[in-house]
Amino acid sequence: MYSLLIDHLSTAVVELNSKLEIEYLNPAAEMLLAVSRRRIYGNDLSAAFREGEESIEALMSAIESGHPFTKREAEIECSNGKKLFCDYTVTPVMGSSNFTESLIIELYPRDRMKRISKEDEIIANHETSKELVRGLAHEIKNPLGGIRGAAQLISRAFTDEALKDYTQVIIEESDRLRDLVDRLLGPRQLPKNKELNIHKVIERVRQLISVETDNQIKLIRDYDPSIPDLVGDESQLIQALLNITRNAMQALMADDSNHNKTIQIVTRTLRQFTIGSKRHRLVCKISIIDNGPGIPDSILNTLFYPMVSGRADGTGLGLSIAQSVIHQHQGIVECNSEPQRTEFNILIPIETTVQEQEKHL
Repeated sequence: MYSLLIDHLSTAVVELNSKLEIEYLNPAAEMLLAVSRRRIYGNDLSAAFREGEESIEALMSAIESGHPFTKREAEIECSNGKKLFCDYTVTPVMGSSNFTESLIIELYPRDRMKRISKEDEIIANHETSKELVRGLAHEIKNPLGGIRGAAQLISRAFTDEALKDYTQVIIEESDRLRDLVDRLLGPRQLPKNKELNIHKVIERVRQLISVETDNQIKLIRDYDPSIPDLVGDESQLIQALLNITRNAMQALMADDSNHNKTIQIVTRTLRQFTIGSKRHRLVCKISIIDNGPGIPDSILNTLFYPMVSGRADGTGLGLSIAQSVIHQHQGIVECNSEPQRTEFNILIPIETTVQEQEKHL
């Protein structure tokens, strides 16, 4: 019963015996440390993760003294070489002879908490900017309709064709401004959800980018074929992924110093993954990675706001629209950038049915 309860904890738990050999890992620890418990039972702690000689000494001291301890912001290295920042608590378990029989290590990843906090901020900022744009759009479109209507009436009163050209300019500019406001608002229709293969969507985007770049950029695919169908609007998802991939393409094409331009598209599944404040059983992760110059720090935190662009000729709407589309699918778009590596991660929950997805709309 106790083992069943620990298996359902979201906290990573590792049990060591008095020789610091691994006795048990729960599924959360398997996922965090990227190991299989069946393969590492009986091995020493380094088969799961390592930190340093001082940590081994601290664990041996806990066994001898029977005193628990907590370490904050530790940097551990998993067996696959991946580094994690985490807090961990070590609790000795006393046996019947009043000696320490085992140690319980509870791992709390700091990067995960930072990511959840960052996602909450992204979602809150997106909702705020969306409400602001809606209010602004209302205030702009109302007088625009009056300006356009007045220009049409004035145009009918003129007999001079040269003067009608001026009123036509007013009408066309009013229409252009209205279209800009509509684009700011993002998708205006609810998603037409159906079950779809995400790789079909990605392949459509890849083909379009390949044509646009005339094969000047190498497109690398790394797909997980086991990803099940997810529920979504195919055309909207194509538009969102195309906006993000095109953003990478434009950054690479503008970089004349890069002679090996590449965009890598990677798909993976994440289990028991939290987006914002909601935990999902299964999430599809699509990573779009380019080796371009990177995104300036000055706009990195406001990248998904409308009208924010790193290019002089950019509209600043593509990423904002992409975030809106993915948000409608209960997901989120994240970005990490440094010179020679910019990575956009699109996270979309894999819902079991169309009806289940539509409950969130």
